[in-house]
Amino acid sequence: MPQHAKGPRLYRRKDTGMWIIRDTGRGDRSTGSRERKAAERQLALYLSERDRPSGPASPTEMTVAEALNTYATEHAPGVSDPARIGYAIEALVPFWGERPLSTITRETCKAYGRTRRKVVRRDPKTKEVLETAPVAPSTIRKELGTLAAAINYCKDEGYVVNPPKVHLPEKTEPKDRWLTRNEAARLLWAAWRNPDSRHLARFILIALYTGTRKTAILRLRFMPNTSGGWVDTERGQMYRRGQGETETKKKRPPIRLPRQLAAHLRRWERGQNRWAIEFKGAGVGSIKTAWKTAVAEAGLSGTGVTPHTLRHTAITWAMQAGGADIWETAGYFGVSIETMHRVYAHHHPDHQDSTVKAMERGGRKL
Repeated sequence: MPQHAKGPRLYRRKDTGMWIIRDTGRGDRSTGSRERKAAERQLALYLSERDRPSGPASPTEMTVAEALNTYATEHAPGVSDPARIGYAIEALVPFWGERPLSTITRETCKAYGRTRRKVVRRDPKTKEVLETAPVAPSTIRKELGTLAAAINYCKDEGYVVNPPKVHLPEKTEPKDRWLTRNEAARLLWAAWRNPDSRHLARFILIALYTGTRKTAILRLRFMPNTSGGWVDTERGQMYRRGQGETETKKKRPPIRLPRQLAAHLRRWERGQNRWAIEFKGAGVGSIKTAWKTAVAEAGLSGTGVTPHTLRHTAITWAMQAGGADIWETAGYFGVSIETMHRVYAHHHPDHQDSTVKAMERGGRKL
């Protein structure tokens, strides 16, 4: 009696420890990983790609994994920061995985938000997860936004017809957390006095003087390149985008450097540094560990201070100083005028000044 094919499954090679996808009649395919969870994600993507219908599918015929895989392979490589899409897909697949698009409803979107958690503590030796915590609503919104974008892409490209709507959480109010001068000084000193985190001190200085986003700072070099921005120390200019990089919604306009920061950058360049943020002669991909340590040593743990807080601080300080035109300030930091008025304008010393004076002149004493 003939045996039924087992279908696609994971198999771990004994010689290399690598997980492969074994599919009877189709040969083996490496997942490129020795970790089970990463291999399972590759298996889900393999299944979605293998079973993709040849013509436009209905929402019951296309799985969420298929839509995400299509978006990742066809659209993501052409964007300026494909890693962001990858992070969102990595979070989405475990919950949505093989569910068909037709299961996307307001309730299942809420259920995703309730079950989504992040790792906050691991065993230092075994790396076993010891503690998790709920993910912020803003993160849920971004991830579901990626799901919505993937489905819309599949619709526009003719892969699916009449897809369901992805229901996003309400947009949260922007955080009004910024550093005082004292807090910023403590954070900077905590980073500088630790020999293993002096690269973080550079990051903090650039962020506070320019309000540049984290990823753009970490990609900064001292010469033109195609992967990130660069600093022209002779002219005192910072170009936040690499040559040929496309602009995104997160604006990265070129700016003039404040003289204090320009002096630091010239000194770092004279030290034969290639990157603005450098550790042991190489560029830095992540500041997560150094940041956590510095925040703790500065006494700022649990206060909601993140690397993005530095950008918020730079814009807030610029408004508090007064004298700068709000349109020019928005252009310098790559922020929309609407955001400047909604989030930062109240920090300006002249905020609503003419209105208050008009009320004082025209009002009666009660």
